[in-house]
Amino acid sequence: MSQSNDEPRLLLPFLKPFYDLVIPLSWPIVRLAVGGILAVHGWGKVVRVVALIGGTPTKGSVAQLVTLMIIEFFGGVCISLGLFTRFFAPAAAIEMAYLTFFHYGSHFGWRTDGYEYVLMWGLVLFAVALRGGGPYSLDRRIGWTL
Repeated sequence: MSQSNDEPRLLLPFLKPFYDLVIPLSWPIVRLAVGGILAVHGWGKVVRVVALIGGTPTKGSVAQLVTLMIIEFFGGVCISLGLFTRFFAPAAAIEMAYLTFFHYGSHFGWRTDGYEYVLMWGLVLFAVALRGGGPYSLDRRIGWTL
C-alpha cells in the first residue's frame, strides 16, 4: 500500500478555508502550552534559588536545584517562544524520563503518585524536540536551530 501526503477529503468542504487558516497555528499552541506549564512549574525552583541566595537553607543539592530551575523555568519560557527549542525540549524530556523510570516508576496512575502524568509530558516534550520551534518561532526568526 503506498502512502500519500494528501489530506483526507473533508466531509464539510466549506470548512477548508478555515482549516487552511488555523492548522499552522496548532504547533505554536502546543509549544505555548507545554512551555508555559513547564515554566510555571519551574517558578517554584526560581523562588527556592532566590531564597537560597538570601541565606535560607534548602533541601537537596544546590546544583540539582539550579539545573532544574534552568530546565523548567528558563527552558519553559524558551520553548514557549520557540527559542533554543531543540536544546530545552530534550533536556526537559530527559528530566521527565528520569522521573518516569526512577522516581515514580513503581506504578502508573497519576492520582496515586504514579508516572502517568510525567510520562505524558515527557512524550509531548520529546515530540516538541523532534519538531523544533516550527514556523512561528524565534528559532525560525533567527535562522538556526540545533
